Amino acid sequence: MENYVIIGNSVAAIAAIEAIRKKDKEGSITVVSDEPYLAYSRPLISYYIEGKVDEDRMLYRPRGFYEKKNVKTILGEKAVKVDSKTKKISLKNGQEISYTKLLVATGGLPFFPPMKGIESDGVFVFRTLDDAKKILEYSENTKRAVMIGGGFISLKAAHALRELGLEITVVELLDRIMGIALDNQGAEIVEKRLEENGIEILTKHTVSEIVSNKRGKVEAVILDDGKRIDCEMVIVAVGVRPNFKLLDGSGVKTNRGIVVNDKMETNVSNIYAAGDVAEAYDFLYKENRLNPIWPNAYEQGFVAGTNMAGGSRKYPGGMGMNSVEFYGIPSISMGITSPEEEGYEVLIKHLPDKNIYKKLVLKDNVIIGAIFVGDIDRAGIVNGLIKEQAVVRDYKADILEDSFGFVSFPIDVRKEKLTKSKSKAS
Repeated sequence: MENYVIIGNSVAAIAAIEAIRKKDKEGSITVVSDEPYLAYSRPLISYYIEGKVDEDRMLYRPRGFYEKKNVKTILGEKAVKVDSKTKKISLKNGQEISYTKLLVATGGLPFFPPMKGIESDGVFVFRTLDDAKKILEYSENTKRAVMIGGGFISLKAAHALRELGLEITVVELLDRIMGIALDNQGAEIVEKRLEENGIEILTKHTVSEIVSNKRGKVEAVILDDGKRIDCEMVIVAVGVRPNFKLLDGSGVKTNRGIVVNDKMETNVSNIYAAGDVAEAYDFLYKENRLNPIWPNAYEQGFVAGTNMAGGSRKYPGGMGMNSVEFYGIPSISMGITSPEEEGYEVLIKHLPDKNIYKKLVLKDNVIIGAIFVGDIDRAGIVNGLIKEQAVVRDYKADILEDSFGFVSFPIDVRKEKLTKSKSKAS
């Protein structure tokens, strides 16, 4: 009988459990997580701060999921070492757990830049439910907060705290917010809306020092140009690194993340990886890359679980994607949105007065990237076209129009899509 062990308890782990139980009803499954909670939806932690959801509504699967799937959970205990020779993992409390098949789904850890004052009381990261709880409690005695970083995570935290009435300043080193997801024109629309709602954005700057008072509590930050911003809270959100230190000495190959093949196998027999910690295939770049997003993590976890249980399933590859909405302006980016090389075709529809910006990036009449800001109605169709690597030569000029839809496809393409839909339905 197989003895499956999964380190981590987020979306990739849940997908692996579901996949394993489709093929193996009897094997033992043990989930180890340093968080004390049942699996929850991390994208909802900003809504938790705002009071829009409670812990029950954040659950990724209903209570009773683990019992129904016959899964043993060891929550609130950190795995610190994997011994691939003895097939055992060691926990921080000294306990050892044996496995026959191991999945590492440990996600990422926030990066703390070297900075004077970074250890001050009132400095937080924004990654887990515990982080959200600490921030929410601390915010009760806070009037102003500074976000270091202008990416997705930082802006979600900024929005949540602004909704609680705090004064917010976002400090971003690049010349725009959401620099990886959006280009200048797209970011400009989002930045303007955030500022209209009281969130100050300072680009082309960084925090050089966090100042604390005699009690060790944050009282200000100093920018690279010497400017002082008084505040009681600082949230550091400058990046996340894959969490794979427990694999040191295991022989598992790592690069920026844990390197896996299309079965989510590592180079060490019976050890798999999935989710934000895995460096898996990107079908647009045609190489292994980190793509830490929820849908990729689930699919990777399901592929890993299937193969751990003796099945045969391949990961087709993922792509980068971001989706967020601030104050009524939604934005979605996917794929390669700002190629640096030549040979790409770019189609743009920009309506500044309506806060609408749409962009397609094509290579040889195949869409490889897109940005939608303000109007995301056709983003799902474009996402499908990217995944299919469809040749859109005959209708590419229509894709950014409001009227674009199924009837816009050439008749042969429509017939093909209908055939595929019928085959999936049956």
